Amino acid sequence: MDIEKIKNDIVDFKITDNISLEKFRLSFLSKKGIIPSLFSELRNVPKEQKKEAGQKINDLKKLATEIFEKGKLDFSKAEEKSVIDDFTKPSNILRLGSRHPISIVKNKIIDIFLKIGFDISEGPEIEDDWHNFTALNLPEYHPARDMQDTFYLSKDPDWLLRTHTSSVQIRHMENNKPPIRTISPGRVYRNEDISARSHCFFHQIEGLYIDKNVSFVDLKQTLLYFTKELFGKNKIRLRPSYFPFTEPSAELDIYWGLETETDYRITKGTGWLEILGCGMVDPNVLKNCNIDPNEYSGYAFGLGLERITMLLYQIDDIRTLYENDIRFLSQFSKSI
Repeated sequence: MDIEKIKNDIVDFKITDNISLEKFRLSFLSKKGIIPSLFSELRNVPKEQKKEAGQKINDLKKLATEIFEKGKLDFSKAEEKSVIDDFTKPSNILRLGSRHPISIVKNKIIDIFLKIGFDISEGPEIEDDWHNFTALNLPEYHPARDMQDTFYLSKDPDWLLRTHTSSVQIRHMENNKPPIRTISPGRVYRNEDISARSHCFFHQIEGLYIDKNVSFVDLKQTLLYFTKELFGKNKIRLRPSYFPFTEPSAELDIYWGLETETDYRITKGTGWLEILGCGMVDPNVLKNCNIDPNEYSGYAFGLGLERITMLLYQIDDIRTLYENDIRFLSQFSKSI
């Protein structure tokens, strides 16, 4: 075996492009190339010369491998540079994202209330007992304070994850004088099992209007305007209900209709669908925020964004909203 001649052939091999580089590999490094064949010939070398011959073949392989790897690196860089410098080639397709359906619905609702003079108020998601419960007329023995309903952050019951955005309304009333007209969007947390209809966290928008001579009629007209703008429905009803922080309290239903099988299913054959809870702000809540209930009155309402989103887009399972499935989310790219 003439190792020196093969070494000269390796060094003198003209590598000018990827094609010649591949020829170099096939000639010297492939399974049927020259260098592997030299290892096969080692069996014919006398025993006392095998170590020296094997070392020379290994050096030869190392040299050929270094030349091949250097050529591969050089040509890949040159190819990459040519692609970058070629401005005539089309760019990579950029995949556009879309807003989440909950964000789309939230923005629609916010726009509806901004048009009639409401502003936006926000508050902390980690809340204290006063703003989340006590100021809202929720006494210590109320079941909503139970560990089964509320995420407490420690053994100290004074700190928790807020269970509603009503806490934001309390903070807003403490820091602002009437007239007050605000909506409070945000995430809230409940210690509930995750299922098709419930989740341990969700989103709310709550509204508050405090001024002189505010009546239940004002509440009804505001909610009628809201349902017309969002759902296109102009038939509503208010059913008596109970909330600790409003008196009187009511549930708002809209007449959804019975035109399709889906309408029958979601309204249970009645045509009516519950949308939100509302009522006149309890005088005790006003007192807790240093607002004179003899001079001022007001109304409040609150709705769950997931429920409204599921209605508008006919989504059957709330968990779909949180799975980050691109196939699902891409459907809303035209709704921005």
